Amino acid sequence: MKPFPKIHDVYIGRVVLATVLLTWAVLVGLDALLAVVSQISDIGQGDYGFVSALAHVAYTVPRRAHMMFPTAAVIGALMGLGQLASSSELTALRAIGLSRRRLSVAVAGTLAILTVLMMINGETLGPWGQRRADGLKASAKSKDMIVAQYSGLWAREGDTFLNAQSGQERNDGDDSWLELNEVRLYEFAKDGRLESIAHAGRAEHRPSGWLLRNVKRTYFEEKSVTQTEVMEERWTSKLDAAALAASAQNISRPRYLTAAELRSSIQYRKRNGLDASEFEEHYWGRWFYPINVLALCLAAIPFAFGTLRSGGMGKRLFIGIVFALGFWLLQNQFVSLAGVYKFDYRVAYLMPPTLMLAISAYLFRRRSG
Repeated sequence: MKPFPKIHDVYIGRVVLATVLLTWAVLVGLDALLAVVSQISDIGQGDYGFVSALAHVAYTVPRRAHMMFPTAAVIGALMGLGQLASSSELTALRAIGLSRRRLSVAVAGTLAILTVLMMINGETLGPWGQRRADGLKASAKSKDMIVAQYSGLWAREGDTFLNAQSGQERNDGDDSWLELNEVRLYEFAKDGRLESIAHAGRAEHRPSGWLLRNVKRTYFEEKSVTQTEVMEERWTSKLDAAALAASAQNISRPRYLTAAELRSSIQYRKRNGLDASEFEEHYWGRWFYPINVLALCLAAIPFAFGTLRSGGMGKRLFIGIVFALGFWLLQNQFVSLAGVYKFDYRVAYLMPPTLMLAISAYLFRRRSG
């Protein structure tokens, strides 16, 4: 294969880049618009107004761009190549000696650059923006509650401040409760002096009130410091458990964490005998993200050499959506099976792109014949 890129590679890349970016903008725009509509039911709670809702959605745009990119890549690539095929430019490029493999490399090279940018976005802007959005919404809806970027959930009741690193809603039959992890309670005196700090490994909100487990409390007297440890302790509080649950979910959703945070969470849960499967699912999903994008697009490219030549934009759009939706459903099925039957998530994520690449190789050979 001749050195890459040549002028024809750049031309193909520009066409594909333009259609991918246009498709991407439309998909992200529609997703953001639907998100704004979904926020309407929360407008009016506390200080959360329409401007706050717009700001909340704006912060989530980087995360939405990361999520929508695989679909935009396959649809945009097919539309770009279909445009070249319908104008006979692909035929002309083939006539001067360009192989189907070289054309595919030109497309893959363009998508690879965008994929790298999206991987960086998924580890930086995406999680940062989501945290800012969650913090903005939580603080606007309740003046006594905020989701901080690195220190978890903060809530206030009178002179007591609560900090929890994570939380989730638990269910056991008909019984359900809110559970917060790594909880600290800071109690202040009327004059602003810190009276005590309590650390609880877990806090459970039951119908009878809050139950703190494995509590270590430090009291700060005027001339001394004392410590106590108890297995369980009741805490009388009127904090809104529903609001706490919603905010706790914001800081516990694995799909919004970085790969480093997911890896740390997996190690923490395994050390403490907790279920880490949801975190493993999203952790390995991050690593297979670029493979999924390129495999999906390479599997769809052979259609540009025949099926799309005589089809219009609607046909290209339909084929792109079918490929993207089919791949998404297939991969979700394998990942769900991995969660149920407890086999390695890497195997689950590897099978769909392998299948797509096999389809691509078969179609290339068939159209070459």
